[in-house]
Amino acid sequence: MQSTDLGSKESGKIWHRKPSPATRDGIIVNIIHNTSDYLPKVLRFLNVAFDSSGDCLIAGDHHGNIYVFDLCGNRFNLVQRTTQACTALAFNLHRKSEFLVALADYSIKCFDTVTKELVSWMRGHESSVFSISVHGSGRYAITTSSDTAQLWDLDTFQRKRKLNILQSVGIQKVFFLPFSNTILSCFKDNSIFAWECDTLVCKYQLPAPPESSNILYKVFAVTRDGRILAAGGKSNHIHLWCLEAKQLFRIIQMPTKVRAIRHLEFLPDSFDAGSNQVLGVLSQDGIMRFINIQTCKLLFEIGSLDDGISSSVISPHGRYIASIMENGSLNIYSVQTLTKEINKPPPPLVKVIEDLPKKKGNSGDLKVKVTSGRVQRPAKSRESKIQTRILKQDLTGSFEKKENELSDGLNKKRLQILLKGYGEFPTKYRMFIWRSLLQLPENHTAFSNLIDKGIHVAFLNLQKKYPIKSRKLLRVLQRTLSALAHWSTIFSDTPYLPLLAFPFVKLFQNNQLICFEVVATLIINWCQHWFEYFPNPPINILSMIENVLAYHDEELLQHFINHDVTSQLYAWPLLETVFSEVLTREEWLKLFDNVFSNHPSFLLMTVVAYNMCSRAPLLNCKRKDDFEYFFHHRNNLDISAVIREVYRLLDTTPTDIHPDNMLDAFVALTKGQYPVFNQYPKFIVDYQTQERERIRNDELDYLRERQAVEDMQAEVDQQRVEDEAWYQKQELLRRAEETRREILLQEEEKMIQQRQRLAAVRRELKVKEMHLQDAARRRLLQLQQDQREMELRRLDDEIERKVHMRDREIAATAKDLEMRHLELESQKRLYEKNLSRNQEAVAKEMRENADAYRQKADLEEHMFHRLIGTDQTQNQKIHKLIEENLAKAEQACLNTDWRIQALHKQRCSDLHRNECYQEIAKLLRKNRKKEIEVLNAMMEGEAKKWEEAEEKDFHLKSEKKTAALSDASRRWFLEKEIHDAQHPCDKVSLNQRKMHWDAMEQDLMERVRNLRQRLATQAQNRCQTPHLLAT
Repeated sequence: MQSTDLGSKESGKIWHRKPSPATRDGIIVNIIHNTSDYLPKVLRFLNVAFDSSGDCLIAGDHHGNIYVFDLCGNRFNLVQRTTQACTALAFNLHRKSEFLVALADYSIKCFDTVTKELVSWMRGHESSVFSISVHGSGRYAITTSSDTAQLWDLDTFQRKRKLNILQSVGIQKVFFLPFSNTILSCFKDNSIFAWECDTLVCKYQLPAPPESSNILYKVFAVTRDGRILAAGGKSNHIHLWCLEAKQLFRIIQMPTKVRAIRHLEFLPDSFDAGSNQVLGVLSQDGIMRFINIQTCKLLFEIGSLDDGISSSVISPHGRYIASIMENGSLNIYSVQTLTKEINKPPPPLVKVIEDLPKKKGNSGDLKVKVTSGRVQRPAKSRESKIQTRILKQDLTGSFEKKENELSDGLNKKRLQILLKGYGEFPTKYRMFIWRSLLQLPENHTAFSNLIDKGIHVAFLNLQKKYPIKSRKLLRVLQRTLSALAHWSTIFSDTPYLPLLAFPFVKLFQNNQLICFEVVATLIINWCQHWFEYFPNPPINILSMIENVLAYHDEELLQHFINHDVTSQLYAWPLLETVFSEVLTREEWLKLFDNVFSNHPSFLLMTVVAYNMCSRAPLLNCKRKDDFEYFFHHRNNLDISAVIREVYRLLDTTPTDIHPDNMLDAFVALTKGQYPVFNQYPKFIVDYQTQERERIRNDELDYLRERQAVEDMQAEVDQQRVEDEAWYQKQELLRRAEETRREILLQEEEKMIQQRQRLAAVRRELKVKEMHLQDAARRRLLQLQQDQREMELRRLDDEIERKVHMRDREIAATAKDLEMRHLELESQKRLYEKNLSRNQEAVAKEMRENADAYRQKADLEEHMFHRLIGTDQTQNQKIHKLIEENLAKAEQACLNTDWRIQALHKQRCSDLHRNECYQEIAKLLRKNRKKEIEVLNAMMEGEAKKWEEAEEKDFHLKSEKKTAALSDASRRWFLEKEIHDAQHPCDKVSLNQRKMHWDAMEQDLMERVRNLRQRLATQAQNRCQTPHLLAT
């Protein structure tokens, strides 16, 4: 039985291979409709109807999707989405492409299946329409609901008549008799009336059923000639009425397990002239039984207790039965298959009695019951007879025969004999034979689910690694590999999987399902134990091949060993590409005819046979590159000889090393769902699962962090607005400084370019260059001086502002003594600001020292470059040395002056601050006598501050002395190097002196480092002091 899932497709094939329904169920195809959402669900079919030809049908589900199924053309199309459930369908209108659908809003619509447009919209019912009956001409229709029936003209889509009845008497069904103008109306009180279609005159009324029957009619069916009416209800009795005689002529009693009848329909026959003899009876158990109303025999049945039928429709020509199952799917049955046993020709009247065979032991098997005449017997009796005969045969022979019998009627033993005789299968039937040998289940639904998952992440960039010209072939390869990866996780990390699957993809590129199942069957059977050492090659399989090769051709194996050629070189390339690199298409097909016809060990023996048949060229190979080339390119080798050698190896290999003992026998893929493939190290999948879980957790953390960042963003924006003004001021200062730095860099570049261009007249321009350097230095010094003056003015302004604030605080304290707590807090803040300003002054001093250090470093680098150029001429060296000494002396003087000025200004600032602090302390002592303890504590803190300042001054002087010593040491080093360059002969005598000065320099640097660490520690302690005071 084939199964088709409509999914989200709007058109496609109903079945993917020629249907071959089984005799036991007769199902051509099972159609289901699952959504492709994250949580898929089944869309249940509700109604189905055939057209007048019987080869097309329409079906509607509970979401309002209406599909047309063309059983001859093997196509389905989505023709309409009504967005609401349909309650009835009709497809036998006089315009063949139109159909009627009754919807849940009590309306009836007419659509066209070709244009997919709305033709008409008919309203008038006040309850749900459950039946639509179309006249034989297709020009009139009767729609029936529980309270009324309405007659419509399908040419104008206007209502002609309306049947109104009392509420106490409901309508069961109103319908046209086939090929007549008579309308039959059946009511819930068992009354049945016949009306003339044109005049609506009552023609007759059927008499009431006998009181003994005690049945209420609910379902009705009429033969094609309109002579017999079948009626049933909540009983196992069926009443047959003769409409010509207007009387009940037969009551059929169904089996006792039938308690109620849900649907009745006659099975048309092309040779009964409309007097249908077979009646289909759908009972409450979901089984539809077909009986002969003349002989009252059960002919066949469809449905089962597990898979029950909800409703059924039979095509007008009687070839198909469309049944809506209780699970919501749609089954299409072949009546010809179901009636195969019934319609068999009668047996001959003359029987020939043959003599008994010589062997008496089997005489019981040949007994035949001689009967004459036509015999009708159910299909089950024949099956049971066949099973009895099978039990009488020899058990061993029966098992072997069953094992060799394939699904399509082929015999594996006969195919092997044919293969050995001709060497290969016929090209025309090769694919059919392969599908039979591999026993492919063709699980369309399972494969569609794998394909619907899309391209796997591991194969998105497959074209970069394997550039294939054909885009179609690349897409098929990607889909096949992705389906394998979705089937089992290990295949997403298998590097040789594209090489393994490519020849089959190229061969079956027009049938992706067969391609996938062939590759999956190959992996399960012929690739056994390949993934036990993943991601390494299968050492166990390669060991089997090496053992067989060692037994049959020890010389060739020894040759491989002597040249360091392992089984990963002479066997694994052939296995991972399944010989597609070393064989042509015809040779490869011929080889796999034999591979698929034999035990899975045949493929391993083929590797050994290929090496043995190629022993002559392999023995001549000496280099490893030659071996690699041989096993990755085609060679002049007769594949028929290789195959014969494989069969010889299979027969002559000892049992203890034969691969048959290590590999399992062939196992086909399971029907319906593919088997689980987990023959690989479990920790790989666990690791990937953990990684994916980790990624998900990281994403959740990221979302939480992003939310926190968004919450903080508002605060940051507000803070940014407040800081914008301050940043603008700093930006202006920074840009001014950068501009001057760029000017200096440009000037230096100009000087360098001038020196390069005017090397010939360097001596004449040297004086001018020195003047330019002096001017630049003066400008730089002037700029630095201006900046320092600006900072000093800013400090003066700050001091004045503080004095003004102090005066205001004193005045406020004198005016209002109640505000002393606030003044104390303000004084604390003022003290903290003073500390911060002191820290700023220290930072500025450190920046000034850093600037001085950079100037000294520049000077030293300049001296070093000058030292490198001392090898040009002796006169230039002397001249440059003098200039450098003068420049250093001048720079030293300038630095000394600047330091003296800075120290003097700092000392003045400290003295001024000291005076201010003392004055403030005196005022506070006068005004705040009650807070003397707090003031004493502050004075103690101030005394500690002065001690730290004195200690810092002492350390600063020590650092300056250390820096002076370091400068002197470096200056001496440079002078010594210059002297060594001028007097190379004295270099040897000064080595000891150099070592002494190096040791002194290292000692001085260590002392400087320790001193800096102590200063940093003291600075940290000072930074913590304002916080302690604030508490």
